[in-house]
Amino acid sequence: MAADPVLSLQRVARLVEDALLHFHGERYALHAWCVMPDHVHVLVTPLHDWSLERILHSWKSFTANEVNRMLHRKGTFWQPESFDHLVRSNEAFESFVAYIEANPVAAGLCSDPSAWQFSSARHRCGVGFQPATS
Repeated sequence: MAADPVLSLQRVARLVEDALLHFHGERYALHAWCVMPDHVHVLVTPLHDWSLERILHSWKSFTANEVNRMLHRKGTFWQPESFDHLVRSNEAFESFVAYIEANPVAAGLCSDPSAWQFSSARHRCGVGFQPATS
């Protein structure tokens, strides 16, 4: 999911992160995420009869409406396309988690993945989030 740079605003990044976490364990298993200043990375497994397309639409629709309301603006927030991958092995899964969580380090935004405030890496270091085991 890619967005405009308003994701660099803490209150916007927090809203997006909260939206990602909201239906974890109910509609999907959220394994890893990172809200960057201009895009978002997510590793998710749809649950029950929720499709990836439906989950993405839900996230994008809710967050776009809330961000536009919060910032007193109108119009498009998210870009229409998403870039997805099918994870086919445990090794690939671990590689995607590492890539997602290291994204802020690679972008020069922090020196350690756990230092990035809006990421699953921070939560893995004792803040309380535990990924689903599905």
